[in-house]
Amino acid sequence: MDTAEAKRVLETALLCAQEPLSIHSLKKLYVEVDDQGRPRGPGIGADTIKEMLEELRQDWTGRGIEVVSLATGWRFQSRPEMRLYLDRLNPEKPPKYTRATLETLAIIAYRQPVTRGDIEEIRGVAVNSQTIKMLEDRGWVDVVGYRDVVGRPALLGTTKQFLDDLGLNSLSQLPPLQQISEQQGNGPDLEALEAALQDNFDKAAQSAVAAAGSAGEEAVAQDAAADHPQTSHDVTTFSAPDVTVDAEHNPETNNEQT
Repeated sequence: MDTAEAKRVLETALLCAQEPLSIHSLKKLYVEVDDQGRPRGPGIGADTIKEMLEELRQDWTGRGIEVVSLATGWRFQSRPEMRLYLDRLNPEKPPKYTRATLETLAIIAYRQPVTRGDIEEIRGVAVNSQTIKMLEDRGWVDVVGYRDVVGRPALLGTTKQFLDDLGLNSLSQLPPLQQISEQQGNGPDLEALEAALQDNFDKAAQSAVAAAGSAGEEAVAQDAAADHPQTSHDVTTFSAPDVTVDAEHNPETNNEQT
């Protein structure tokens, strides 16, 4: 198989894929097997595949869709500037998330690894067990270890699925706390962090819906409300390294039941 044919195969696989494809998966495209399923040769190496992916990225420059690298692999998706037009085909707004869910997720994303107690200390209220369970069920949060203290509480961190659903390759691509602070004109509060996460979810959802080969597939599912409105507190302090964050809470977020 020559390079041109190999790149055409690669392009077709990415266009038809329902989810990001890793380099390991893409290598399988080029391995011929005998009647017993044994490989006849080494196929094409990872370095060559990466080179072809970069060539594809260049080939699609200036078009409405692009080749992107995410945490779990590569895929085609629509460019951000196409969102205005694609929204006309899919007028439904991307799902919104409860403030408590976004607060919890923002704390885990920016302060990981954290325990449930850390989250409660930052938010100033008890964390609803269903909120953590929902984030785990969606594959956004997982236990990454245990703190070496009495009781050995679980340490929570975000997953590669979380990055994929945000359309990111790594956590370093999340809006920096300093950048959010500058945009708000003061310390980055939880509301600003929530807005940054929600904006990324909105963009990723639209890109996934418009991705070639998987049109209509949403990147994020509908949020199940896990909070019960009662009374509210005034202020919660979010302490990040060298940054103090003040967030005003509403009744929805301040009295979660454990």
